[in-house]
Amino acid sequence: MYGYEAWLLTLREEHRLRVFKNRVLRRIFFWPKRDKVTRERRKVHNLYYSPNIVQVIKSRRMRWAGHVVDKGARRGVYRVLVGKPEGKRPLGRPRYRCEDNIKMDLQEVG
Repeated sequence: MYGYEAWLLTLREEHRLRVFKNRVLRRIFFWPKRDKVTRERRKVHNLYYSPNIVQVIKSRRMRWAGHVVDKGARRGVYRVLVGKPEGKRPLGRPRYRCEDNIKMDLQEVG
């Protein structure tokens, strides 16, 4: 999860992260599972419990934003966090800023 503070997660990426985490956990904890009689691989449906990876990323992103705000307004990271893009905007929906992501995370996590 290196650099997760700056990730802009779409619904598709959130789904792909969940699928990847489940696949890795399945391989770590339950691989290989073979039936003792038929010697065939069998599917394992109950995974080891771990927190939702998307919720972990969002909560840590909010913690990082609080840390940046505490450091002060003169730092470059703070300017990136609350800054507004300059120049011409491309056609279509405006791009999300870091501030927009944090606001959405606060609404989801509560």
